[in-house]
Amino acid sequence: MAVRAATDGDSGIPPDAPFMHWAFTQSPYALAIHDRDLLCLRVNDRMCQMFGLTEDELRGRRLTDVLPGPQYDAMERYMRQVLEEGKPAQRETYRRVPGENRERAWSVSVSPLKDQAGRTQAVWIGVLDITEQYGARQRLTMLNEASTHIGTTLDITRTAQELADMVVPRLADLAVVDLLDAVLSGDEPSPGPLTGAVALRRVAHQSIFEGVPEAVVKPGDVDVHPESFPSARCLATGRPVLTGADDPTFAAATGHNPARAATIRKFGIHSVLSVPIRARGVTLGAAVFLRGQRPDPFEPDDVLLAEELTARAAVSLDNARRYTRERITALALQRSLLPQRLPRQSAVEVASRYLPASAHVGVGGDWFDVIPLSGARVALVVGDVVGHGIHASATMGRLRTAVRTLADIDLPPDELLTRLDDLVSRLSAGADADDGDDTENDVGATCLYAVYDPVSRRCSLARAGHPLPALVTPDGAVSFLDLPAGPPLGLGGLPFESIEIELPAGSILALYTDGLIESRYQDIDLGFERLRRALTRQDPSLETTCDYVLKAVLPDRPADDVALLVARTHALDSDRVATWDLPADPAVVAGARKQVAARLARWGLDDAAFITGLIVSELVTNAIRHAGSPIQLRLIRDRTLICEVSDGSSTAPHLRRGRVLDEGGRGLLLVSQLTQRWGTRQTPRGKTIWAEQALPGRDAGSVT
Repeated sequence: MAVRAATDGDSGIPPDAPFMHWAFTQSPYALAIHDRDLLCLRVNDRMCQMFGLTEDELRGRRLTDVLPGPQYDAMERYMRQVLEEGKPAQRETYRRVPGENRERAWSVSVSPLKDQAGRTQAVWIGVLDITEQYGARQRLTMLNEASTHIGTTLDITRTAQELADMVVPRLADLAVVDLLDAVLSGDEPSPGPLTGAVALRRVAHQSIFEGVPEAVVKPGDVDVHPESFPSARCLATGRPVLTGADDPTFAAATGHNPARAATIRKFGIHSVLSVPIRARGVTLGAAVFLRGQRPDPFEPDDVLLAEELTARAAVSLDNARRYTRERITALALQRSLLPQRLPRQSAVEVASRYLPASAHVGVGGDWFDVIPLSGARVALVVGDVVGHGIHASATMGRLRTAVRTLADIDLPPDELLTRLDDLVSRLSAGADADDGDDTENDVGATCLYAVYDPVSRRCSLARAGHPLPALVTPDGAVSFLDLPAGPPLGLGGLPFESIEIELPAGSILALYTDGLIESRYQDIDLGFERLRRALTRQDPSLETTCDYVLKAVLPDRPADDVALLVARTHALDSDRVATWDLPADPAVVAGARKQVAARLARWGLDDAAFITGLIVSELVTNAIRHAGSPIQLRLIRDRTLICEVSDGSSTAPHLRRGRVLDEGGRGLLLVSQLTQRWGTRQTPRGKTIWAEQALPGRDAGSVT
């Protein structure tokens, strides 16, 4: 065989070879050549098929002469631009080909054809069908967007709505998300497939039509899906179910519900894709995608895309379900640790509110308490544990119990906070020892502790990093008490300071946590000002005051828990308190009993004279024998009858059982048997021993 070598100007291919013709007619591109007047010089068969015209109908004519429309006007503008600039241009367009009912994606290239002098004499147009590549690119784009647009919160309903919003209209004309009731309550659904008829609650839906008119089931309603229904079938098999108008089982499955069948006919729904929502081996519900206005049915690639989108949403929904379960548990724990009802006492009238943060924020550790103290006094407490969740709620319960225990031994506010600070430091150290250097387990808190005495009308307060309490005087003036801040609990080693103020009867103290006044969206000074304005509104009902304060100060979706405690002070009338200063002489005991009996007679409590006389004898005798001056006897007629003996010794007495031959040692035992409760508290000048007994003929908690 002879082989002829190619030389300059000789390609080795005969000039009459048909390759150039074949390249034009057999190219995967739809090709056309237009001259400088935009008249068509030549087109291949693919271009003719795309336009639905013959070559004779196109040749020698402008595109807009035979194909009117804005897209063809735009094509001619591109050709003119290429003719003028001599540079190629490329764009993508989407249109239907005659004879097809679906749009296709096309890549359009317009390039100049130049002579040997470099002058543009014509333009070459190449159009390539890139529908598959475009679809793949769109699917990847949707999946990428889903990673940032689905699961933005830990709210089940919102996450379900985000899935529906993502697929309409890009994948479906209508999308619905139905979940099991157990998911919405945070419970663990049954593992494995769900067989038989299934009851699902509509959580979210979206449509290309405003108001979702195709929906037969409204959000929040429960619908029972028969076993033959596509969504029930996908839950039974754990796999997607694709059906439509050309499927005989589709009409049979929907025929049981006339309203649903009518909707399918009205909106022309012809393709239905049901996908199970499963995560971590648990079935949560079903997502159903439907097409009506879009003529093409779901294809295998659409099924894969719907599966992937649903799987991503399922993980977010399960995270939201688990968060809901933890939140419900934390709320139940917190509410069980908060006062179920505030104790009845005479010192203050109280009202309270506890408002959890919005659902996307974990439950916090806010708490409040009202603790009756000896001598008709009362302690008001508000605190806030750092963090959210069950850990914060459990820590709150421990601190509330600790405050009650410390209050029971009548510590002054600053000393109580010091002891509480030690406890928080030990809790933090214990958490670090159990879990290593884990800052998430650090314990921190703020607290405000106030003690009000209705006899003296004086109030002692101290705070540990807590917001300032508000005071509303009887004339309506509102101020924030200038109370030393003190460090937050848990820092350790730093002192706390308390102040003491006198409050007119009818004054209102407002104690609250920082969630009421602080927000990432507003300055704290604005929060204080809103609270001040809200408290200027006078209302006889403290319940109404609490409601108004929350409404006026808080945003619609508070970002943190809020605890609010409002107390209106009362004063005990002087005729309900009797005080005697006694010398340290055993001879005064009998006289003290007589004076007490006389005062009880004035109060109409003659029936209490005998027992009260015994109590007075024991307490005064102990003060004279074991302590010393100054000795003071005080009787208070409150909801109970209170007897107090103060002396100059700081040594606390203790209860002991006297032996058979002992001449003494039974006094406090006798007092403990004759009274409801008794105790001791330290005073600046010594101590006070007190005892309470029920008023004759009245319950200890009744109003006198």
